[in-house]
Formats: sequence, C-alpha cells, structure tokens
Amino acid sequence: MSTAPVIGILALQGDTREHQAALVAAGAVVRPVRRPDELAEVDGLVIPGGESTTISKLAVLFGLMEPLRGHVRAGLPVYGTCAGMIMLADKILDPRSGQETIGGIDMIVRRNAFGRQNESFEAAVHVSGVEGAPVEGVFIRAPWVESVGAAAEVLAEHDGHIVAVRQGSALATSFHPELTGDHRMHALFVEMVRDQGATRSL
Repeated sequence: MSTAPVIGILALQGDTREHQAALVAAGAVVRPVRRPDELAEVDGLVIPGGESTTISKLAVLFGLMEPLRGHVRAGLPVYGTCAGMIMLADKILDPRSGQETIGGIDMIVRRNAFGRQNESFEAAVHVSGVEGAPVEGVFIRAPWVESVGAAAEVLAEHDGHIVAVRQGSALATSFHPELTGDHRMHALFVEMVRDQGATRSL
C-alpha cells in the first residue's frame, strides 16, 4: 500500500478525537464510520473506548453489527481499545443482558476487571512488537483477558493479567494509548493495515 492507508473510527460512542490525532500522526488518513456502506471505504478500523454495552446496542440499531462481523471475518484490520477490546472478543465472561460482540479474537474478556472509574490508573506496559521504552497505558474501567485460544497471541500483560492481544489482522488493548501522546500502538496498527493491503494486492 504505497499511499496513506484510510482508517475508519467507529464513531458511535467513545473517544474518537484522540484516536484520530494518533492515527494521523502515524501516517493514516482518518474517516468516521457510522453506516454499513462506509466500511467498504476504509482499509482498517479502530473501535474506540467508551461503554461496550452502548456501542453494542448502537451498532445493532444502526445496522452495523452484521456488516462489522462480515468485514472482520473477511480480514479487515481492526484495532479495539478498552471497550473496543470487549467488542472484538469472541466471548465476554460477564455480559450484560442482550450485549453482543463483533468477535474476531479468540479470547474471553472480563468487563471492568481493573475496577471502576475512580480506580483508573496509568502503568508502563511492555508490548511485544513495540520497540523502545514501555508503552504508557491508561486504564479506565478497563477489561482484562481471562484466556486466549491457540490462534491469539498475547502481546502484553500487567499485574499478571493479559492486556494486549493480536490475532491475524485484529489487535486489542485494554488500555488507552491514544490518551498519552505516544503513538506507537497506532503506528503498529497502521503497519498492520499496510501489510494487509500489500497482501490483498498480490
């Protein structure tokens, strides 16, 4: 992919502005995604933090859930942070009534595992594939990964819990890298999108 990749941000609910800034700094063109037809116009997709139950309900309401599942199954690169990680889990340990996920990563996720809003914290996280100093992770009502299947690769742990996972063209972190000014996680995802685009063009 020789030109700048076009990366969508699922703009139903959550912190889209910070992700946009980080993606632009990492060399991407950014577009909001709110309708199913807009999925065909992007090379990759970020699912931001927010409230996973609300994102799930809005995705169903806007007719996005099944198209999202189809595009992810077809190999659309996708990166989910915090609530986005929950949305990419094949299974939630403690879902709310009617809560759905997009799936795409063979993992079981526990919602709000690190505590409530007033228990938010920052921590240095060593992420496999990210060179240099540890990534500064912002954990806000963050989930963690209880377990992963054979196809999923654990990229990072904090305090004995899995907080970053990759499976093929899908990436997920329980923390918010977009809030720190460190764009290396987004650069990693942009590189994944470029690699996927090069593979598709062969």
